[in-house]
Amino acid sequence: MRLFLSVLASTFFLFFDLTAQDLSSRITISGYVREQGSQEALIGVNVYLPGTSTGTATNTYGFYSLTLPAQDSVRLAYSFVGYEPIQRTIGLRRNTTLNVLLTPGRVLTEVNVKASRTEEKVSESPQMSSIDVPVSQIKKIPAFLGEKDVLKVLQLMPGVQKGSEGQTGIYVRGGGPDQNLIILDEATVYNANHLFGFFSVFNGDALKSVELTKGGFPARYGGRLSSVIELNMKDGNKEELHGEGGIGLIASRLTLEGPFTKNKKGSFLVSGRRTYLDVIAAPLISAQSDGQTKAGYYFYDFNAKANYDFGPNNRIYLSGYFGRDRFYANEKGNGTDVGIGWGNATGTLRWNHLFNQKLFSNLSLIYSNYEFRILADERTADTLNTSLRYTSGIRDLSAKLDFDYYVSPQHSLRFGTQAIFHRFTPSALVVQNRSIDEFRSDVQAINAVEAGIYAEDTWRPNERWRINGGLRLSLFTQNSSSYVRPEPRLSASYQLRPGMSVKASYATMNQYIHLLSNTGIGLPTDLWVPTTERIAPQQSRQVAVGLAKDFADNFVLGNGFALTVEGYYKTMQNIINYKEGASFLLIDDPTSTEQVRWEDNVTAGRGWSYGAEVLLQRKTGRLSGWLGYTLSWTQWQFPDLNAGKPFFPRYDRRHDVSLVGIYELSKRITLSGTWVYGTGNALTVPVANYRAFRHSPGIQTVYNNNVPSIIAPLFDYGPTVSDYSQQKNSFRAEAYHRFDIAIQFHKRKKHHERTWEFSLYNAYNRRNPFFYQLESVNQGQGQPSRTALFRYSVFPVVPSFSYNFKF
Repeated sequence: MRLFLSVLASTFFLFFDLTAQDLSSRITISGYVREQGSQEALIGVNVYLPGTSTGTATNTYGFYSLTLPAQDSVRLAYSFVGYEPIQRTIGLRRNTTLNVLLTPGRVLTEVNVKASRTEEKVSESPQMSSIDVPVSQIKKIPAFLGEKDVLKVLQLMPGVQKGSEGQTGIYVRGGGPDQNLIILDEATVYNANHLFGFFSVFNGDALKSVELTKGGFPARYGGRLSSVIELNMKDGNKEELHGEGGIGLIASRLTLEGPFTKNKKGSFLVSGRRTYLDVIAAPLISAQSDGQTKAGYYFYDFNAKANYDFGPNNRIYLSGYFGRDRFYANEKGNGTDVGIGWGNATGTLRWNHLFNQKLFSNLSLIYSNYEFRILADERTADTLNTSLRYTSGIRDLSAKLDFDYYVSPQHSLRFGTQAIFHRFTPSALVVQNRSIDEFRSDVQAINAVEAGIYAEDTWRPNERWRINGGLRLSLFTQNSSSYVRPEPRLSASYQLRPGMSVKASYATMNQYIHLLSNTGIGLPTDLWVPTTERIAPQQSRQVAVGLAKDFADNFVLGNGFALTVEGYYKTMQNIINYKEGASFLLIDDPTSTEQVRWEDNVTAGRGWSYGAEVLLQRKTGRLSGWLGYTLSWTQWQFPDLNAGKPFFPRYDRRHDVSLVGIYELSKRITLSGTWVYGTGNALTVPVANYRAFRHSPGIQTVYNNNVPSIIAPLFDYGPTVSDYSQQKNSFRAEAYHRFDIAIQFHKRKKHHERTWEFSLYNAYNRRNPFFYQLESVNQGQGQPSRTALFRYSVFPVVPSFSYNFKF
């Protein structure tokens, strides 16, 4: 592998060195851009020659490199949203290192904008179907129960469908929740939900950046079909101790960051969050059960990160995330003890190395683990009658090596490789009781290896064209089955006139791991399983075209608006789903010793999705926000579902609208609101209930004066049975719409800053459907009952408040 990488790197260097013009007369300026006062590396800072299109942007670690013709001097501009832009004049007779500090700007809004040259304009980038979400903006948007949530903000973007009421499920361009690659500091997070999907696991106080890519994927990304959600944690303040936190209705959080050396070469960050639902509910539950039951639920998150500079060319990062949910219920005396727990643990060790002013590398060693457990004990007095233990999970160990090679302002090359060692535990069930000593149904742990190698180039052949082309070669092996798949990628933009461009992209993606779900909403009982000999990899092909327009001093819209219009068509092969009646427990008869394979419970099929998306966005000024609209169609087809006919999956939505606004009334008051509308979910509901009249085995003897006189068969009614329509998901729920509003009061004091926030979720009390159920309705004495379909809602208007602080 080492020899292969050396040959690959040498080939690329030779090719680009030969194609670069007169490199001997060119000078390279490189360095890092960081925040003044904290030394935090800034991602995506625009570095450019004023008055030209020549420039570059800092990478994930704040590094930039720009090669220019040799001259006496040159003036470089550095700009980033929320920071004061600066310019530096520097001599250009030899290669130069120039590190820059940007000062946070004194503006009303601390949001990440794409106006002027603060960032690359949307019309100038070859990338399409990508959204960069500022963390500071997430903190201003109204949230359910006051808990700011990254994933729920992403649900407000076009092309991203939400799950059920209040839940954080992400469905991108017709894909399921398993088709999203969610990575935190390069580690995969397999279950990103708390409280059965009502909150995500990401604490915004610990995050530096959030980016969603839903199409036109660069070659460096792989392993999922529908989207990549990349989150980066803060590095930690290198100059002084800082902290921030908050107290809300259901949870509190605290983040601390600062230097751990006097020479400002190292820093740390620790961040924790915990809910106190269990503390609030404990006395209520105890009073309801006369002190016989102890029950509760809580979740917690813990983030930690440290970094250290070993000179100008080497830096080490160590980061981790640990989170868990736990539900428990214990009865005194004769009763049942139940516990359900699930959680993620990730760890990333990274080494940045600068070979020279053009070549930057990063080596990562990554650990990720997700585990789900159920424990249930039934006892009489001190005697244990029955004990159940169930576990499932997935664990990854991986290594990743990436290179950034800045050939010239026209060419920026990325290439690298990754290997992941998966260990799947689809199901392990142990039951013990006094009648059967022990029943054990273990699905043996499955080991697999996933690997990939990629190369991509961002090329500017002239003033109008911007092209990102690449190729990824992916490999997966498990037991005797192996798959090798090429994945070509291409994105391009052509500038029609200044501030307007047309774009197109194509991407092939392969996914070698699958999620088995009964509900499709990302519950912890969902199982991750690998590709096998019987189950082929999922594959998608997506093509998209679009128009991008930046508005500068527009008479109608004003300054800082950006408009994108995109159309896409996507096909998906070998997607899997449970067969009708299958269960995550993977057993049919607990008295049978025959093992049930998870492959026997699933069916493989195909899907397709197409539609159009519109996003009008403004990220600067006293009034900021966006308007998003999606028109889409999604269909799935499985041979063992719906009689083999195509059907609309649950989260197919024809229309989806989101309106988000943030207005700075003053330096002390911020007002924000969101309004969302979506076509109802596609559901399968019963059309009737009935009880079958059945003949019971045996005979009945009727006695008259102790003499048998009649012998008749026994008849009775069976259980209530629901009759479903033959077409799956043929019922459309009512449309979903909701308005949220929040107001924040800021006050800066001598040693800290505090913010009070008051918000209303579902402000006009819309009773949105959560589920439907058939029920009998009594029509009065002497009248037969009738069956009606009832709609059930979960959340009416929900007020909340929180107190937040910084020091």
